[in-house]
Order: sequence, then structure tokens, then C-alpha cells
Amino acid sequence: MKLFRFNGELSTIVTIFLSVSVTIVAIASLLGAVGAMNGNLFFLKLHPYLFFIGFGNLAILILNRYLTAAIYPELKIDPSKQLSYIYLILFSLAMITLSIAMEWPLLKAMTGLLLMVIVAGALTEIFTTLSIPRIWKEVSVRYYIFDVLFLLVANIGLFTLGLKEAFPNLGIIPFFVTQSSYFLGSSFPLSISVMGFLYTYAWGRSSKRELAKRLFSLWFYIFVGGVLFFLIVILLENYLSMMMISHFLLFGVMALLGSFAIYLYTFFNNKFHHPALAFLLSGLALLFATSAFGIMNIYYLKGVHFGTIPPLRFDRMWIYHSHTHAALLGWITFSFIGMIYIVIPSIMRSNSLETLRSEYALSPLVGQAVMKRAFIQLTVLLLSCSAILLAFYLESNLLLGWAGCVYGCAVYYLRVNLLRSIQTV
Repeated sequence: MKLFRFNGELSTIVTIFLSVSVTIVAIASLLGAVGAMNGNLFFLKLHPYLFFIGFGNLAILILNRYLTAAIYPELKIDPSKQLSYIYLILFSLAMITLSIAMEWPLLKAMTGLLLMVIVAGALTEIFTTLSIPRIWKEVSVRYYIFDVLFLLVANIGLFTLGLKEAFPNLGIIPFFVTQSSYFLGSSFPLSISVMGFLYTYAWGRSSKRELAKRLFSLWFYIFVGGVLFFLIVILLENYLSMMMISHFLLFGVMALLGSFAIYLYTFFNNKFHHPALAFLLSGLALLFATSAFGIMNIYYLKGVHFGTIPPLRFDRMWIYHSHTHAALLGWITFSFIGMIYIVIPSIMRSNSLETLRSEYALSPLVGQAVMKRAFIQLTVLLLSCSAILLAFYLESNLLLGWAGCVYGCAVYYLRVNLLRSIQTV
């Protein structure tokens, strides 16, 4: 992977972010695929940590910051600080890799501690620049800021998980601190950012923006509050509440998916076929699948205490794996690829956030050839992601491995495709 020489420019740091973040997701996918084919436990243990620690933290610390600063310019971007974030996250990946390879849980705890300090610093900067009323004034900023808060909590979870593994008899660490709960908690920050992005660059720019503002403000409380309450009822093992909340959130996702499909139909007819919006629609479709698998998880979870390993009976584990991979490979990765296809070219065109602030953010900022290749990339990703979910049901490690390899290569193509466009700027 070739990194560009850093010259202090915003356009340079976004290019480095693109290269590093996409490569991390691709490597995580390929390691998972190889691990499935040859039964390598090290790869199988490592690949989700790479995704959450690498891509999860970079996406919130850097991409999320661009989206927030595009709304509030006083939250300035420091390219040098963002470069230090990238180096620190890469160092964290080396730490977690060594921790898992050598089975050193204290090193895992130190990784979580380092990430806590990084995110706490970013949060301090946000709250010393923006007041709570200003944050609450903009619907999308609520989503973006809560993402950073959730990320801090997730990194605290990694820290305590490492301590629990190092000192299993230490009674002060709660029972719900498990590897599954860490992965679950790490997925929420990424999910919330996508919701804010959808409002900002879709409904927030529609002719019915006032109605959209009210609905997304309501959805913020439903989605964020529902997620928090859902975590509580899981810990309480209240089966009825889990079912009610999960179905309620499912109906919300269905409404979001249907309305975005209508919005997209109008946009494509009136303007042009934007691949980023197609990626976001595909992400919402896979969020629907994630929610459906999640409800099936709860159904078979009945009678199985939270934190049990495995979380479901062996013959039902395909549901658990389908739920997690539909969320990570589908909803989160597809959505962030769509976001990147908008954010990166927008910044590269002006070497600033001005295009993101304007009506031109959803204009054809990349050439027709790049957009055409993006749609081909989307097709390959959809097919390989569907094959991965099918492989879990069929319990076919061969299909899982090959589909995972194709998926990883298709994700990496995002870097190749966008750099072709960037080099013409």
C-alpha cells in the first residue's frame, strides 16, 4: 500500500485515510476468509478486532469529524492531528495482533486504554468547542456526537475485557463484559453515524425537509434510546422486552428503507444514478436483514444466559453469524463505502469542506467511468455478501472462504477506483 507524502493539506490526509481504512477492512475480510477455509483460529479471532479497532476508530475519529465540521466550521480540522490518529490506530492494531498471537490479555487491556485516551481527547475538543444546545440544534450532529460517545464506551469495554481475561476471578468486572458484548457495543457507533449522514445528504435536502427534520429527530430518540434500553433488557434477560424492542426497531428500519427507496427513485429520475446512494440503499436493505436475524437470535436465545459461549445452540449458530456479518459486511461497510464515495471526492475537489456544505455534495464529482465501476463493485459486493450469509446456513467453509476473499478484494477496489478519480483532480 502506497501512502502519500504528508504535506499538511486536508486533501492529503483524506487520501491517506482512504488508503489505510479501506486496506484494514479488506485485510480483516481476507483473514476471516482464510481462517474459515483452513481453520486457523488466530485469523478467526483476530479479524473482527482489526475491523472494530482499525476501521471503527478511524471512521469516527476522521470521517465523522469531517461530517460534523461541515456543519459547524468552528470545529476545525487539524490534518497533523488526524495523521497522528492514523499512526496511533495502526499501533493499536499491532498491539491487539500481538496480544491475540501471544495470548497476552493485559496487552489487550492496554490497547483499550490507549484508544480510550485518544477518543476522550477528541470528545474533550468537541465539547469545549460546541455547547450542548448547539449540538442539540442540528439533528445530524446529535447522531455524530453520540457516535463518539458510544465509541468511548466501546473502548472502555475492550479495556475491561482485557482485564477480565487476565484476571478471570476478579469480581469487580461485570458478568456482561464479554467478547460478544464488545463487538456489539462497537457496532453501534458506526450505525448511528450512518443515520446522521442519511438525514444530512438525503432527506435534509429534500423539499419536505421540515417534516424530515421532525421525523429524524424522533428517530434519534427511538434508535439511540431503543439501543440503550435493549442492552439493559438483555442484561436483565427480559425476553418479552427484547422481542418488543427488536420488532419496534425492525418496523422503523422498514419505514426507513421504504422511504429511502422512494427518495432514490425520484433522485435517479431527476438527476443521475449516484453509486453512493445505491450503496446506502443496499446498506439499509442489509440492516433489515440484520434486524430479522437479530429477532431470530432472540427467539433461540431464550433460556441461554447472556455471555454464554457459544451464545446459541450449535445447530443455530448460523443465525448468530449471519446477524453479525449482515451488520458488519452489509449495513456498516456498504453504508460507509457510500459515504466515502461522497465525502472523499468532495474534499479533494476544493481541498476543504466547502463542497460538503453546499448543494454540490451530491453532484457527479467523479467521472462517469468511476461511477460505472462503482456500480460493478456494488454488484460484486452484494453477490459475495449474500454468498457469505448462505455459507453460514449451509455450513460450507469453502463457500465462506471464497466469498470472503472476493468480498475483501471488492472492498479494496474502493481505494483503486477513487484514486483514479483523485489523480485527475
